[in-house]
Amino acid sequence: MKQMVALATTLGRSALLVVAIGILVFFFLRIVPGDVVDVFSVEGDLTAAQADMMRKELGLDAPLPAQFAAWVGDLLAGEFGTSVRYQRPVGDLIVGAIPTTLVVGLGSFVFGVTLAITLAIGAALWPKSVFAVMVNVVNVWSIALPTFCVGLVGIIVFSIWLGWMPVLGNIWLPIIVIGMDIAGQLVKTLHEELKEATSSAHVRTARAKGVHPIRLIVFHLLPTAAPLALALSGIVLSGLVGGTLTMEVLFGLPGIGSLTLNGILGRDYPLIQATLLLLALAVVVLNGLTDLLHTLIDPRPAQ
Repeated sequence: MKQMVALATTLGRSALLVVAIGILVFFFLRIVPGDVVDVFSVEGDLTAAQADMMRKELGLDAPLPAQFAAWVGDLLAGEFGTSVRYQRPVGDLIVGAIPTTLVVGLGSFVFGVTLAITLAIGAALWPKSVFAVMVNVVNVWSIALPTFCVGLVGIIVFSIWLGWMPVLGNIWLPIIVIGMDIAGQLVKTLHEELKEATSSAHVRTARAKGVHPIRLIVFHLLPTAAPLALALSGIVLSGLVGGTLTMEVLFGLPGIGSLTLNGILGRDYPLIQATLLLLALAVVVLNGLTDLLHTLIDPRPAQ
């Protein structure tokens, strides 16, 4: 019963958070001077009369409460509106951009978590090996090197100097850059936890009996690392979303990040509102799933 109440409370809090973000996005966009009509006017595509007519057609001359009510009504009807810049339904644009964002985000997450667990386990089992050195290297990498700067250096080195990868559209380098950052955030804490695990009685007994290292890792160390890795992963998810969007823009990938930037540059309210609301929802859902998985996997009883 307590778990059901806690779950309901978490879901309610998450829903209110998404609603609050949507409201803030809507009104903050309109606080900033200028709209899509002004952008078209500056580009020389509209006369003053045409600008007034377009603003009226888009409902931008209506009071803010009326605009907000219209937007909420569209959302409740499952509509995100039409992009003024692209002249296409916003929902279609988002559906077309999501696969790229999912590939970069999930690929980076899997690579980063796998690398962190591998290095942490290796360093715990063989303290004087290269694994222990790499734990510190990856950790310092994450602290000292911003992903945007690393991505920019990667473009210069691998695309311009060496010519191994295209400047735009390269998906593997962003996955590696973000994954390294995620691994650096996780690996040190995982290593400390697993060092304690390797000194526990059942692990010492298993090693004394000559249990194969792979069996030792699978049946003794991974069950210890999994709950902590999930708990730590929830912390890095927000950074993962931000890093993914940044890498999309930097590498010219047609994902949600590039779509959002184009919407911002074009002051495309329907597109900006939809993408930012979607990103907020994604962060809330991912954190909620992480908490749920952590509760299911963690073998320790709830206090």
